[in-house]
Amino acid sequence: MTATTLAAPALDTGDTAWLLAATALVLLMTPGLALFYGGMVRTKSVLNMLMMSFVSIALVTVVWLVAGYSLAFGDDAFAGVIGDLAHAGMAGIGPSDVTGTVPTFLFTTFQLTFAFLTAALISGSIADRAKFGAWMVFVPVWTLLVYVPVAHWVWGPGGWIANHLGALDFAGGLVVEIASGASGLALCLVLGPRVGFKKDAMRPHNLPMVLMGAGLLWFGWLGFNGGSALGANGLAAASLFNTLIAGCTGLLGWLFVEQKRDGHPTTFGAASGAVAGLVAITPACGVVGVLGAAVVGLAAGVVCSYAVAWKFRFDYDDSLDVVGVHFAGGVVGTVLIGLFATSAMTGSTAKQGFFYGGGFGQLGKQALAVVVVAAYTFLVTYGIGKAIDRLMGFRAAAEDELTGLDQTVHAESAYDHGVLSASTHPAHAPVVRKVAP
Repeated sequence: MTATTLAAPALDTGDTAWLLAATALVLLMTPGLALFYGGMVRTKSVLNMLMMSFVSIALVTVVWLVAGYSLAFGDDAFAGVIGDLAHAGMAGIGPSDVTGTVPTFLFTTFQLTFAFLTAALISGSIADRAKFGAWMVFVPVWTLLVYVPVAHWVWGPGGWIANHLGALDFAGGLVVEIASGASGLALCLVLGPRVGFKKDAMRPHNLPMVLMGAGLLWFGWLGFNGGSALGANGLAAASLFNTLIAGCTGLLGWLFVEQKRDGHPTTFGAASGAVAGLVAITPACGVVGVLGAAVVGLAAGVVCSYAVAWKFRFDYDDSLDVVGVHFAGGVVGTVLIGLFATSAMTGSTAKQGFFYGGGFGQLGKQALAVVVVAAYTFLVTYGIGKAIDRLMGFRAAAEDELTGLDQTVHAESAYDHGVLSASTHPAHAPVVRKVAP
């Protein structure tokens, strides 16, 4: 997804039209994620969960405008590690500037939608128990110290993972999925488990909402992966098709495990399996063929259906399974590139997977990239989380957690039961609805 791979200097209207549509699709993914997560939490924290996603859009956008885009996609400033600040504040970029075959403003907007979605993903690991103010501090700091460097390593001009190591990540297995999953693990360790973890039933309060969110994510993912070709071309079409295939096989793989293990397939499993398949195909959609896409999705559906139970075995409270789905799925998809990458997709016989005559070289590169990105994002996120916790406290008070963050933080409720009054919150006085007995 780097602009440096595109040589054409002139704007192409077809490529621009497709990327405009893809950008809108990816933007929709964050509200979709909010619904997906919102349906998974308990009733008392629904709005807080939605707010954590929506505020991420605003916070990351400000960071991106000030310095994020320039540091991630500016000319390399130091050994493939970080970009320069030549475009800080969008300096030097105008409507006539072109990146590849699309306007630079469109390119940076497309990349921005990835950035705020990744930050929002992390919120699922600390659902029900994080201070909203602390989250608002965490997001911009994390974006600058974690997301921006990793994006430069993988997609930026001269980034060391793509250009020196030679690992492949078409649309975000390393940058989005593994980074968010490892960061989620770090934060849930900083905050500790929810009150009642492993004792109380903490089931999703609204499964139709979960399925709706998953459907919006799937819809947006077509732009997420297909748009990463940065053009209206065969690679975009193949990436989009592979994305659909992997979502389907991921769904079926998860349901197969549920049927075999639990005796019944569930709607929650169907939504989770589709997302797992989509996560795994993200890095691979532009480098594997149709068969590879089917296997990647199926493997993710099976692996992630077991991985979500790790939190009970290892005693970390990853509330909404960011580790079990996004980290595990991201690892599956990124590593399997080393087995299924084809020269027909990559355009290079030097970047073929083991099953297509490439030996173990690409597999080793993919595995090393996973280890480095996971270790960096975990350690830096843990440090950020600890610093915020020490300075202002990251964990909500136990009383607030038990009451519900919707009431204690936002002074409102997703389900109006007349709890609020005009005297306590004039701007949000409850609407009394008459319901027939």
